[in-house]
Formats: sequence, structure tokens, C-alpha cells
Amino acid sequence: MNWLLVLHIVALLFWAALLVYLPALLAGTVYTGSSSTADTEGSLAVREKLPRLLFTHFATPIALLSIIAGTLVFVVHHNIGIWLIVKLTLVVLLIINHTLLGLLILRAETGSSMPVRRWCFASAVMTCMLIAAVLWVVLAKPVFVSVP
Repeated sequence: MNWLLVLHIVALLFWAALLVYLPALLAGTVYTGSSSTADTEGSLAVREKLPRLLFTHFATPIALLSIIAGTLVFVVHHNIGIWLIVKLTLVVLLIINHTLLGLLILRAETGSSMPVRRWCFASAVMTCMLIAAVLWVVLAKPVFVSVP
């Protein structure tokens, strides 16, 4: 059943990569100035649709694959510990970040006056921090002492 663990790790890497790449792509798409040539306007239309395409057709299915594979690893290997609860809490925060990124993409498509670039930066930083925390918890498996 090591293939489940490999599948989980690979899916998590792709999910994290997309969660870091999408905010940068979105910030670049929103702040691209309008152009006068038809060729550039055509490429701008494609770039405006790319964040949603990557989010709905790649990031979300890969996230689901990672979560399902991780759940199966937990069920098959019977890895139970406090570190797992901490990891699952961090994964829930990663899912919330994923959802907020989807809302940010929708908001950028509607052309609202919200400062998209700042929120894109915040999303990318939050993703990096959460992935680093998940890696630390999984690799270190710290022992949490209960306070009497």
C-alpha cells in the first residue's frame, strides 16, 4: 500500500504548486493593461480565463485526490496520534485557503474594486506557511504533552 502514500504525496505537491501559482497568475491577469492590437486582446481573453480553468479542472480535482489518498493511507496504515489531528487541522486550513482562492478568482472576474493583488499575495504566503507546517508535523511527528 505504499503506492497510496506516493499518490498522496504527489497529489499534495501538485495541489500546493497550483495554490502557489494561481495567485501569481491571477495578480498578473488582473493588472495587465488593456491593449490596442487584436492579437494581444485575444491572448488577454485567454489569460483571463486561465485562472478559473486551472482552479476548476486541475487544482480542485487534485485536491480531492490528495485528500482521498491521504484518508486511505490513514485507514490502511492505522496511523493514529496527536500529530495526525494537528495535520488534519492544517489540511482543513489549506482547504479553506483553497476555497478563498476560488472566491478571489470569482471576484477578480467580476471586476470588483477589491485589492486583488494583496489578497493574492496573502493566499500564496498562507499556502507556503501551511504546507511547511504540514511537512514539519508529518516528518517530525512531535510529541505533544498534555498539561495536567
